[in-house]
Amino acid sequence: MTAASLSAVMGPAMETKQAVAGLVVLGWEDAVAYVEAAEETGIPIILQAGPSCRAHTPVPILGKMFRHLADQASVPIVCHIDHGYSIEECQEGIDNGFTSVMFDGSKLPISENIETTARIVEIAHSAGVSVEGEVGFVGHAGGALSTSTSPEKAQRFNDESGADALAISIGNVHLKTEKTTGIDFAALKAIEDVTTLPLVLHGGSGIPVNIRKQLAHESRVSKFNIGTELRMAFGHALRQSLAQDSEVFDRITLLTPTIDAVKNATIDVITAFYGGPK
Repeated sequence: MTAASLSAVMGPAMETKQAVAGLVVLGWEDAVAYVEAAEETGIPIILQAGPSCRAHTPVPILGKMFRHLADQASVPIVCHIDHGYSIEECQEGIDNGFTSVMFDGSKLPISENIETTARIVEIAHSAGVSVEGEVGFVGHAGGALSTSTSPEKAQRFNDESGADALAISIGNVHLKTEKTTGIDFAALKAIEDVTTLPLVLHGGSGIPVNIRKQLAHESRVSKFNIGTELRMAFGHALRQSLAQDSEVFDRITLLTPTIDAVKNATIDVITAFYGGPK
């Protein structure tokens, strides 16, 4: 099966009251584990290359790696640039085989955010690539504070940008290592009342699993970005691998056990709010 666009998986998920996972990739082992989880469950996933991933590995290499895995998979796999901060970053992803890009204009005035997103949409749609945008700022645990999404600005973005999905800030926070109960359901409803796009929550690791399920089944949230809890699974598995034999030094031998650990954690994540094809 060839790689899929974001619209191709988010649209059906929204219609059937399910959600897909945007899985943060930092290296080969992560990506392999995620695709193996998708294959075992039959659930589509989104491989995401965020800023830290792109800083570590050049986008042309990531594009080939993502497409190699996606094009051989039997389930839809989206190849996604996460948090592109310029037209040029998004263009680079489009030029290198990514099927979806996210332009993060959350710190810009809403008119500039919409205008820039619309320019990227024009480029991306002509190449069959989906676009995710963001209104409101999602902060980081121990770092920058969030700015909640204004329903009025979300409505303007929904109506004027041409984007395929809208990331919002309603109490979700990046890089949370513990689950919290900070989701503002009233704020979500106010946004849903004035928009039609599939909605995205970044910082999904900090949202309790039962709340993820509820959001997937009862709202228009159709994508959760998941990174921290899967990095934690990787780290725990790597520490165990290192502790088993202090004489082992081969990188591949040390890293191989992380694949199964991350795959199993990913299966738990994706089945919770998707539950398999319907």
